[in-house]
Amino acid sequence: MSAATSLISIVVLVLGLGLVAQILADRLQIPSVLFLIVAGILVGPEGLGLVGLEAFGGVEPLSAIVGLSVAIIVFEGAFHLKLEKLRQTPREALRLVTIGAGIVFVGSAVAIRFGLGVSWTLSFLIASLLIATGPTVITPILDVVPVRDRVAAALETEGIVNDVSAAILAIALFEMYRTPGASLDLFVQSFISRLGIGILVGVLASGILGYLLKHVDLSPTNAVQNSRLLVLIGALATYALAEGIAPEAGIAAVATAGLVLGNANLPYEDEIEAFKGDITLIVLSFVFISLASLLTLDVLQTVGLGGAVIVLVVMVVVRPLAVFFSTYGPHFSVQERALMSAVGPRGIIPASVATLFALELRASNPFAADILVGTVFLVIVTTVVLQGGFARHIAQALNVLPMRVLIIGGGRVGRGLAARLEDRGENVIIIEVDQEKVEVARTAGFTVHHGDGTDTAVLEAAGVGNAKLVAAATGDDDSNLLVAQLVNSMYDVETVLARVNRPRNVEAFEELGVRAISANESIAQAMDNAVERPALSEWMTELGRDGDVQEIEVTADRLVGTRIEDLDTELPDGVIIALVSRDDDSRIPDPGFVLERGDHLTFVGRHDAVHDAIEECHPGLHS
Repeated sequence: MSAATSLISIVVLVLGLGLVAQILADRLQIPSVLFLIVAGILVGPEGLGLVGLEAFGGVEPLSAIVGLSVAIIVFEGAFHLKLEKLRQTPREALRLVTIGAGIVFVGSAVAIRFGLGVSWTLSFLIASLLIATGPTVITPILDVVPVRDRVAAALETEGIVNDVSAAILAIALFEMYRTPGASLDLFVQSFISRLGIGILVGVLASGILGYLLKHVDLSPTNAVQNSRLLVLIGALATYALAEGIAPEAGIAAVATAGLVLGNANLPYEDEIEAFKGDITLIVLSFVFISLASLLTLDVLQTVGLGGAVIVLVVMVVVRPLAVFFSTYGPHFSVQERALMSAVGPRGIIPASVATLFALELRASNPFAADILVGTVFLVIVTTVVLQGGFARHIAQALNVLPMRVLIIGGGRVGRGLAARLEDRGENVIIIEVDQEKVEVARTAGFTVHHGDGTDTAVLEAAGVGNAKLVAAATGDDDSNLLVAQLVNSMYDVETVLARVNRPRNVEAFEELGVRAISANESIAQAMDNAVERPALSEWMTELGRDGDVQEIEVTADRLVGTRIEDLDTELPDGVIIALVSRDDDSRIPDPGFVLERGDHLTFVGRHDAVHDAIEECHPGLHS
C-alpha cells in the first residue's frame, strides 16, 4: 500500500471513529471527548497499532494539521460566546481567568515539583499547560449538561481565555527552559508580545471580515454559502498570519476574531454558526483521536505513582480552590460552584503543545520529554474520563440542572408561549418537525429541536426526562393528544398542557388527566370579558403588555416565619402579593399571615417590579 493510500485510509478511519463517538455521545448523554480519547488509544500503538506518528509523515505535518484544527475549534468556541452571557457574571469570569488561573498554575507546579522531584522550571512548564480547559472539552459537556446560563458562560469564558493564555505562557516558559540562565524579563516580554500580536491580528482580521460580510455583495444566489466559506478561510488565514509573526500568537488571534465577529450581528449568523459547528466536530474528532493514538504506556509509567498523586491534587484540591476563590459572591450557589469545581477537564491545547514540546526535547532530554507528556496526558485522560464522562451524573447529584419546558409546535401559538415563558426565565425548548417553522423560530431567537414531538426518541433528545412542563401546541388535535398521552404515561412531568383546536375534543384530553386549553373557549371568554367586564378586560390586556404574574415557592430560610406585612415593606413599588397557596388552598393573604416552607407566593404587577421581587426572594432564580 502506498503512503498516500495509507494516509487516506487512516483519515477515513479516524473520521469514521469520530462519527461513532458522536452518535454514542448523543445516545448515552456523555461528552464525545471521552469516546474520542478511547478510540485514539485503541487504534494507537498500545492498541491495534493502526495509527502512529509516522502515518502523518512526522512531526511537522502533524503539528500543522493540529494547529489549523485547533484554530477552527478555538474560533468556533469564541464565536459562540456572546457578550450577553458574559455580562451575567463579568467579575466571576474575570476572576476565573486571572485568580483562578494563577491558583491552578502555582498549585499544579507545587504538586509536580514534590510529586515527581523535577526542577521548578520543568514543574512550572508542565503546570502552564494544565491551566487550559478549553472549548474542545467544555462545549461537549455543556451539550449534555444543560446548566444555567451563568454557569455555562463562566465555564466557556474560562475555557477560551485560558486556552490562549496557557498556550502563550507555555511557549514563553519553554524558551526559558531551553535557555538556562534566561532572565525573567525575557519571559515577560515573550508572553506580552505574543498576546499583543495575537489580539492585534485578531481585531484587524475581524474588522476586514466583518466589512466584507456586511457591505460586499458576495453573490445574490449563494450568499449564505459564500459567507460561511469566507469566515472559515478568514479564521484559518488569521491563524496563519499571526503564527507567521510569532509562534502560538495564532491562538490569541483566532480567539479574538471569533469573539468580535460572534457579537457583530453578522448577516447569516445562524447559518455560519451551524456550519462552523459541523466543521468543528470533524476536526475535533481528528485531533483528539490522532493525539491520543500517540500515547504509550511507557510514557505513563515514567510518572508512576507520583503522577497519580498529581492528578488527585489537581482535581480535588487545586481546581476547587481556584473555583471557590474566583466565584465567591451571590451569583453562584454552593452547588453550582461545586459542579464547576468538579468539571475542569483538560483538552486539545495541553495535548497538542505537550506533544510538540516532547518531540523537540526527545533528542536532548528524553526523561524531561517523557515526564512532560506523561503528566499532561495522565491529567487529560483522567479528567476527561472522570469529570467529562460523569459530568451529567455530578450535576444531577448536586441538583443544579434547571428544569426544562418543552413546547411541541413552533407555530405562532408555540412561539408566543415560548416568548412569555422565556421572559420569565424558563429554559424553553421548542420541538418542531416542519423545517420552515424551525427556521422561523430559530431566527426569532428560540432554541429549537428539529423532530417529530410524537416520537419518544425526539422527546428524550430534547430533554423530556428533565422537564417540568410539556405543552402540546400544534394545530393538530391528534398530535397534541398523542404527545400528552406519551408524556403522561412514560415520563415524570409535573404539568402537561395541550392546545385543543376543536371544542368537542376537550373531554378526550381531560380523561387523560391533561389540562386542555380550548382555543375557541379562550376567545369566547376574552370577548365576554370585554362586553360584561370591560375594566377587567382592559386591565388584563395591559397586564399582558407591560405586567407580569409569577409564582414562587418559599424555600429560602429568610422567608420562613416572615409575615406578609413585613415582606410587603421589602418589595419594590409596583408589585403586590396577590395570593398565598398552602396545601392546595389559595387565599388573598392577611397582613399577619406567617409564611411556612413550601408555601407558594403569587406576585402581580409591573414586569420589572415582579422580577425584582422574585430576585429579592430568590436571588438568581431567573439567571
